[in-house]
Amino acid sequence: MGLDRGEKIFNVFNVLFMLFFIAIIVLPLINIIALSFNDGYDAMKGGIYLFPREFTLVNYETILKDTTIYRAFGVTIAKTVIGVIGHLVITGAAAYALSKSYLLGRKIFIRMGVITMFFNGGMIPSFLVAKSLGLTNSFWVYIIPVLFSFYDMIILMNFFRSLPESIEESAKIDGASVLQVFFKIIVPLSFPVLATIALFHGVYQWNDFFVAKLYVTDKSLYPIQYYLYQLLTSAGAANSAKAGVYISKAFTTQSLQQATMIVTTLPIMLIYPFLQKYFISGMLVGGVKE
Repeated sequence: MGLDRGEKIFNVFNVLFMLFFIAIIVLPLINIIALSFNDGYDAMKGGIYLFPREFTLVNYETILKDTTIYRAFGVTIAKTVIGVIGHLVITGAAAYALSKSYLLGRKIFIRMGVITMFFNGGMIPSFLVAKSLGLTNSFWVYIIPVLFSFYDMIILMNFFRSLPESIEESAKIDGASVLQVFFKIIVPLSFPVLATIALFHGVYQWNDFFVAKLYVTDKSLYPIQYYLYQLLTSAGAANSAKAGVYISKAFTTQSLQQATMIVTTLPIMLIYPFLQKYFISGMLVGGVKE
């Protein structure tokens, strides 16, 4: 059965809208890539859009000669890996426990969690709590405050409740403990939704710079995004990146900024396609409650 005129018109407008939406996302990225590979002083003349006019690798050479960026990358990778693993364990364990209707006080815990989604103590109380716990100027300030997310827990809890209880009962009959049931049966069955949560939290950990700005003054603990933030907001970081490079090199602070944005964004862009296939299915099975 063919499409009627209204459906055809809708499909045409839908395709055009999606192409426009893709263009406004992709074209700025292509422009940044072109500028990052272009001579810095030539780029100041303008007129560079999709392709570099005077190709050069000086911007990337300058950035990669700055040892600060490697330390920042190390901090970011460490906090992303440790943060994602810890987040999945804590949030997953809480979701599994609260998915059981026989848990004493289950409804009270859930209602308390819902309140935290709408109200929080604010920035100053959060800072005072972190300071009193010794988390300021500590690597663990990136990890501990975000080990648990009630929103992510709801997604996981709904998925756990959709699993047949007979699976757990069979495992317990065979002598499996609660921890064995969770880690050896529930976790493998939950891989799509866990991958989705890992993607959410991993992107957050990789992109976050505000925690470093608020709680950290030790430069050895700065993540890559705070390094980029400093480069974008001050000439000092750019001058640091220029150290050891001949002044005749054709780069500017702006060209270094473009190159740094690409360097800091590239890792997460390379990882995302491998997890994307789990994203839609994970959100679907975790968000639907029967």
